[in-house]
Amino acid sequence: MMKIKAAVMTGVGAPLDIQEVDLAAPKSNEVLVKIEATGVCHSDLNALNDASTPTPTILGHEGSGVVAEIGPNVKNVKVGDKVVLSWVPYCGTCEFCVTGAVHLCESAFGPMFDGTLLDGTSRLSKEGATIFHNSLLSTFAEYAVVPEMSCIKLPDEMPMAQASLIGCGVATGYGAAVNAAKVTPGSTVAVFGIGGVGVNAIQGARIAGAAKIIACDVKPANLEIAKRFGATHTVNVAKENVEERLKALTNGHGVHFAIDCSGNTKATENAWNGTRKGGTVVVVGAFNPEMVLNLPASGFHRVGKILKGSFYGDVQPFRDFSRIAQLYLDGKFMLDELVLERIKLNDINTAFDAFHDCNCINVGRSVIESSTQPSIDNGEFNSKKIEPVI
Repeated sequence: MMKIKAAVMTGVGAPLDIQEVDLAAPKSNEVLVKIEATGVCHSDLNALNDASTPTPTILGHEGSGVVAEIGPNVKNVKVGDKVVLSWVPYCGTCEFCVTGAVHLCESAFGPMFDGTLLDGTSRLSKEGATIFHNSLLSTFAEYAVVPEMSCIKLPDEMPMAQASLIGCGVATGYGAAVNAAKVTPGSTVAVFGIGGVGVNAIQGARIAGAAKIIACDVKPANLEIAKRFGATHTVNVAKENVEERLKALTNGHGVHFAIDCSGNTKATENAWNGTRKGGTVVVVGAFNPEMVLNLPASGFHRVGKILKGSFYGDVQPFRDFSRIAQLYLDGKFMLDELVLERIKLNDINTAFDAFHDCNCINVGRSVIESSTQPSIDNGEFNSKKIEPVI
């Protein structure tokens, strides 16, 4: 048992409380990770405001760090390895895993909703009382015990702040384009919702070799930022007819691929209407249960379009996380620009407060580091041209 500092959720919507808690040693297939960096994601805010989140709990699911201890049966990592963490580990033996759809493995979801690790118990406590895990990780802490299958080894030269972002929004956006949509060289792509996932869907489309990438959003600032990440055109959906603009940019046909990262069914409807016959629409954003999706029924079978939901960008973490890290190190994937500010754990509530400011840039993350470095100026994104990787 070790004492660690952590940001604890004590109640729905309440500010996180910095506390000293107890962390038990890793069990057989678990890993103790010293958390070096962790992104503050909008999903953490959703968990904080969700009455179904068990409390007290330690939130945080975008993390990177160094392996400090391993359980007796751990084989994939060793002490001293740099790792990025995946919040959806997989079993490798169920129907979905053996057919290659590891992102659909359901082994993690029961424990995830219960706030435990995979064996149904917690390694976190305070004065003998249980503290719950979040997404099997709980990275808003100095250390975390996580499943071995959540640990993906990184190159030694990979910086930790940038690495931490790969585990959620970056991989989801990249995977939506590369894995789910399967964007092809020379194709046309529309991305709806230019936030932390959308800009990485743009990057995925660029890396896949798309000829035109059209960013669609209501915020002019986000549309300008989208150009830095590879968008060739922009559409302000609050001011323009999206379907007409997408068809005008594609010789009247509509785009080959549309990726909706907005979580708004109206955007999905626009994406469908602006996609050509035989095209593909991928929905990454999570809809609210009360939302209704309306698609034209007349002639539906004749247009040959595909509507596909994508969870976690259909990623295979051990393949895709490593590839993204190497693309970054090769200068082909932008991560520096996604680190909006570097803060200490004690300042975590300021990052949550920023989610409520409609003027804040939302295409990156505040990153909590064990030792902070100077913040990147998010007003001046790197504008160098990055070529597609085909």
